[in-house]
Amino acid sequence: MNRRTSNQSFERLPSAVLEEILVKMDVESLCSAACASRTLRSSVSQILSSLSSLDLSGFSPNSEILNCVLRENEVLKSLTLNCLRLDDSSVRNFIGSSLQELVLQRCSLLSYQIFCSIGERCPSLRVLVLEMGGQGLPQIFKKNLAQMLKGCANLETLSLKIRGTAELDADGFESIELFLPRTIKILRLQPVLEHDVMQFMHETRVDRNSVASDSLSIPTYPAPIDMKLHSISLVLDIISDELLISIANNLQFLIELDLEDRPSKEPLLHHDMTNSGLQSLSSCRHLTCLSLTRSKQNFAATFKRVNDMGMFLLAEGCKSLESVRLGGFSRVSDAGFAAILHSCKSLKKFEVFSAFFLSDLAFHNFSEAPSSLTEVRLVSCSLITSETVGKLSSCRSLEVLDLWGCKSVADNWLGLISTLSGLTTLNLGGADITDNSLSVLSMGNSPIASLCLRGCKRVTDKGIALLFRGGGTISKTLSALDLGYMPGISDKAVRTVAEAGLKITDLCIRYCYFVTDASMEVLASKRRSKGHKPIQNLDIYHCIGLSLNLLAFLRRPSFCGLRWLGIGQTSLSNRRNANFAEIYRDRPWLTVCWDGCEMGCHNGWHFHGPEDHLF
Repeated sequence: MNRRTSNQSFERLPSAVLEEILVKMDVESLCSAACASRTLRSSVSQILSSLSSLDLSGFSPNSEILNCVLRENEVLKSLTLNCLRLDDSSVRNFIGSSLQELVLQRCSLLSYQIFCSIGERCPSLRVLVLEMGGQGLPQIFKKNLAQMLKGCANLETLSLKIRGTAELDADGFESIELFLPRTIKILRLQPVLEHDVMQFMHETRVDRNSVASDSLSIPTYPAPIDMKLHSISLVLDIISDELLISIANNLQFLIELDLEDRPSKEPLLHHDMTNSGLQSLSSCRHLTCLSLTRSKQNFAATFKRVNDMGMFLLAEGCKSLESVRLGGFSRVSDAGFAAILHSCKSLKKFEVFSAFFLSDLAFHNFSEAPSSLTEVRLVSCSLITSETVGKLSSCRSLEVLDLWGCKSVADNWLGLISTLSGLTTLNLGGADITDNSLSVLSMGNSPIASLCLRGCKRVTDKGIALLFRGGGTISKTLSALDLGYMPGISDKAVRTVAEAGLKITDLCIRYCYFVTDASMEVLASKRRSKGHKPIQNLDIYHCIGLSLNLLAFLRRPSFCGLRWLGIGQTSLSNRRNANFAEIYRDRPWLTVCWDGCEMGCHNGWHFHGPEDHLF
């Protein structure tokens, strides 16, 4: 049947049937369908104009695409945008009084003026999530932020992730307590200084009606004296005992506490977190989610003043915890981590990062631990072996198992993991597994959708073939596969993925030196047919076996669903502007990253200029 006949068949369908078909399609497919005929264009326009919730985070639309999708919608209440290619005017045109939830991600081109626009146009806003690069003076940032919050008086969730100048990092959220709405229940700020948070904790308990507005550099707003924060997430310069004690004393209704610090030097002994700080959290009677991590982004520091006793005190005082995330606790051993596992009977998520002394012994009596665990992440814990994997297989409700960097995890015991009927995410990056492990996984009944094998040097093309040909569940459910940094992977493995990985949409093969143009040719032809899903996100960073012929595979109709492509350090690295102009015009949905970001530019979006991505 040719395209014209197909279009005529669509036009003869009853409108109710046509609408039933179209409402199940994603936005990209709807826009493609709208180009086929007037009937479809009219039906698609009607559907888009009636949507109350729209998530466009899966790709980075330009203003023209956004106009086509949103121009007739006057009932939109929830909007999520990837703003990588959008400036202030593009966003301003599509925010209005009906919006109650607004999520703006990767706002590289937005200025602080967008705060004023949101405050003026979105008086009903209850949820605001905004991540942007710092472009402008801190004084302008604070002034515009205050104006926005004054206009959004009913805000319940505020999440601001600002990355930019050192000046903004130093005091960007200074005095934010002066103008936060009293309705705020969830607050997430990055970055913020510890001393500003301490001031915030103090000021929320003080009536500042007597404070003269002319003494402040920003407009004042009624103090949130009776503000009842349920969740607070902060990225700070330092987590100290004073900070934890202040939070515990002032936020009596706290349910979720997420603190990450990024010290620029070794913390002073008298100004760091100790066992006493952890003990103070026992006064947070409603606390169910706790995350305390120390990043090595700026300096390789750890929580050196916290030991097993601190974990004993935390476990004893916070037995209602359902989610625990701990990173950088270099002095805590098996006994301390085991105390958390055994005391918190309702524990669902247990995450530990870079624990030097966490070993299999922490899981020795794991059968007595909570059976409700759904997510376990033991990242860069070098003493963890396959024995722990065997213990974790007793968690029949387990959905996520992340063993990234656990180099002593080998083939044995993985057979038990493959029997978990709820497991959807498995990360074995850096593990000492072989092709035999993939053979075992291929015959299991775990509905794994995301599998990471990055850095598994003993896995070869044969293992990938076995993974999809064992007759188990994974061949039907796998949608995201990471094969990066694997010397045993070549075109054979990629061909297997293209032919047998029916649902795979995300594929990472970065630093796979034996991948050539033949791989791109077979991936480019993967289409929506016979149950196959096309590749949407492809990471081929530093695949030096690719030639300039790669450019031909990126032209339509090849790679029909491609939305993100990581292509840095390939043969095309020096030809981005000359050769990609036509591709950008033909593929307005496509983001091309040359800078080595992880899939989707989740890390590093703020460093890209428009010339690096899209234009």
